[in-house]
Amino acid sequence: MGNCCSDVAGGRAAVGGTAAAAGGADAAANDAVDYYLKSRGFHAMFSPIELSFSATNLRDRDVLSKSDPMVVVYTKARDGQPTEVFRTEVVLNSLNPTWIMKYAITFQFEVVQTLLFHIYDVDTQFHDIDVKMLKLDEQQFLGEASCVLSEILTKPNRSLTLDLVQKEDSTISSHPQRGQLVVHAEECISSKTTTEMILRCSDLEHKDLFSRINPFLVISKTVESGNPIPACKTEVLKNDHNPIWKPIFLNIQQVGSKDSPLVIECYNFNSSGKHDLIGEVRKSLADLEKLRSSGAGENLFSPAAVGHDHKVLKSQLFVDKFSESVQYTFLDYLKGGCELNFMVAIDFTASNGNPRLPDSLHYLDPSGRLNAYQQAIVEVGEVLQFYDSDKHFPAWGFGARPIDGPVSHCFNLNGSNSHCEVEGIQGIMMAYTSALLNVSLAGPTLFGPVISTAALIASQSLANGGKKYFVLLIITDGVVTDLQETKDAIVKASDLPLSILIVGVGGADFKEMEILDADKGERLESSTGRVASRDIVQFVPFRSVQSGQISVVQALLAELPTQFSTYMRSRDIQPNF
Repeated sequence: MGNCCSDVAGGRAAVGGTAAAAGGADAAANDAVDYYLKSRGFHAMFSPIELSFSATNLRDRDVLSKSDPMVVVYTKARDGQPTEVFRTEVVLNSLNPTWIMKYAITFQFEVVQTLLFHIYDVDTQFHDIDVKMLKLDEQQFLGEASCVLSEILTKPNRSLTLDLVQKEDSTISSHPQRGQLVVHAEECISSKTTTEMILRCSDLEHKDLFSRINPFLVISKTVESGNPIPACKTEVLKNDHNPIWKPIFLNIQQVGSKDSPLVIECYNFNSSGKHDLIGEVRKSLADLEKLRSSGAGENLFSPAAVGHDHKVLKSQLFVDKFSESVQYTFLDYLKGGCELNFMVAIDFTASNGNPRLPDSLHYLDPSGRLNAYQQAIVEVGEVLQFYDSDKHFPAWGFGARPIDGPVSHCFNLNGSNSHCEVEGIQGIMMAYTSALLNVSLAGPTLFGPVISTAALIASQSLANGGKKYFVLLIITDGVVTDLQETKDAIVKASDLPLSILIVGVGGADFKEMEILDADKGERLESSTGRVASRDIVQFVPFRSVQSGQISVVQALLAELPTQFSTYMRSRDIQPNF
């Protein structure tokens, strides 16, 4: 058990089956579905997806029969280069085929995943050849289509219909009938049922009568080889012979099924990592449910050597609570019609430097090279735009003096006095460029007003029953001046459907910004002593990821699906299917 508890601080904490740190035990049950994915290499923003394909009205390229179509799937990198990743089977004699083979892909929230689909008519002479061995230049091209994976997943039925077009160099490009390709996505999680249990033990024994017992439980599933695979562990309770642990949450898929055998081991914690086994119980979830119904306890036993009987202990395991519920995933909420609405606020304080000079952070390079502000807008916006149906984005500036006016800490980027929205990412870029020509950079750096304005929009949407979650991107070059006011605004906004992403550009010391990002578990506290209900801020300094393999977008957006899901579950908001 040394590998379960590597150090005292981390080793005492519960792992894998407890209330989520982001929301707390009171705010929301842990995301057992997300943990299941993490345990298999997927993280909160990753989800396994299967794509299936069908087509209608394909062109008939065969003389004596109908076309024999096959789909070839490519992924496209940021440079636009396609890489072949999958081929379906060949469907014989069909202009309206439905293919059986499905393409498995991992949805990565913070990456724009562009897909390209080619459809070929496979010649009769190649029908006995494995599709992987077919030379595509020997087949007849029927058409192509392209989309972004997010476009499929944000459709209410997760189906996207694409018009097929011909390659530019095709000799049949004038043919009027090209057909359509339908791409359907399914999330590959067979069970979203989560079991909540409260476990306790009585009269725990220890071989050393004079030492203290610091007990914790490890719950494992058994595989065909008979070896246990840990699924979760409880927290460590100090010096407690009759411990009652915090609630445990297990996804059915984590353990196989409700009738799958589980091993529940009770250990005495040791800071060296060599924990002493006190005893164990072998029961399925169905058995544990029966224990809860009867109110009876189950005696722990001490495993014996081969050929000997187990030693039954007087210590017992009790199940004080056993309940089941469905935990919906981030993609479930998208399927149910929820949207992410993008908002942006840009720092126009004088510390950015004169925009007309090349050393300014706001310098507009005549060559078209994007400055740090433009890069952040484009990289975050091109991901989030697919989750916003109307693509009308509120955009503000702060820390500048509009022409013939006082310094404003929240002005509409488009120059309007009545509305703050612009159309599309290009609209934000145009409004930003225009603002640089029409305002004077000033100061100080205040976040409170733009956060409060964004929070007002989120609260109004919530009051009107909207199914929207808002994401505010703040791009800044300096340390915030109104730190306590900013904390107050964030704490107040933590109850709203809102997340705040902050990009720090330039060479300033951003340590205070990291205080706003409660990744280390310390919740923000307002001036009145109120504590934030959840962590809604993610901060990243632009320079720290500029030269590495992790992009600003990946670092910024990593926590967003979890923040979204935590908010929805903590308020018992269910997707509308």
